[in-house]
Amino acid sequence: MADNPLGLLAQVLAALDSGQLKIIDLTTPLEPETPVIDLPEMFAPSPGLTLTEISRYDSRGPAWYWNVLNLGEHTGTHFDAPVHWITGKDLPNNTTDTIPPRKFIGPACVIDATAQVEQSPDFLLTIEHVQQWEAQHGRIPAGAWVLFQTGWGKRKGREAFLNVQADGAHSPGVHQSCMQFLIQERDILGLGVETVGTDAGQAGGFEPPFPSHTFLHGSGKFGLTSLLNLELLPPTGAIIIAAPLKIVDGSGSPLRVLAITA
Repeated sequence: MADNPLGLLAQVLAALDSGQLKIIDLTTPLEPETPVIDLPEMFAPSPGLTLTEISRYDSRGPAWYWNVLNLGEHTGTHFDAPVHWITGKDLPNNTTDTIPPRKFIGPACVIDATAQVEQSPDFLLTIEHVQQWEAQHGRIPAGAWVLFQTGWGKRKGREAFLNVQADGAHSPGVHQSCMQFLIQERDILGLGVETVGTDAGQAGGFEPPFPSHTFLHGSGKFGLTSLLNLELLPPTGAIIIAAPLKIVDGSGSPLRVLAITA
């Protein structure tokens, strides 16, 4: 099989056609109502999606329909490139147009903390939780996407999804020490989450602030946010395809995240 890569690809296509392999869409639908992150008023906000019609089979274009898109790079299900954070600004190949395409595909390790998040929306994934997962499912391989399943993607509406209280947003994330562990000890490709960002809602008060962004991007790793359907994936065995738009000097991009699984 190794001597016949075209035959291997044909087998993959046949398995997809027969349903032996399945494609799971992990992407939140992108529309004007799709929530974007709330920032304090002192910082420039990121806009949500606005669609402006160019023509729709009318005098402006009798046979075609199309729109103008206006949105921030980090809207809906999106990719965070290393240049997105100050810690990654000087790394090589740190923008959406310069990252090697091979890095857009990797195995998935799905860590389920849905039960813990039901008890506390501020739940933080720790090294101990990861080690417990590994005791059951095996060591996280280098180059894997760690997908943090929390059930957050089932929340409906902006208010419930962002969960902003008087003291700021409350949503789950990864503990500072665990983020360093996943990067330094497991050499992950990146972190994928169901929430609006890769950091916990209260992470602005952590040390350092926003540790997932700080450590991920400072190490040349990536982020995926606002994922759906993680409960449809096995703990291991799925392959993730997450290719951002090739925006020159882009810090990130909305994208369609697909999983291939048996």
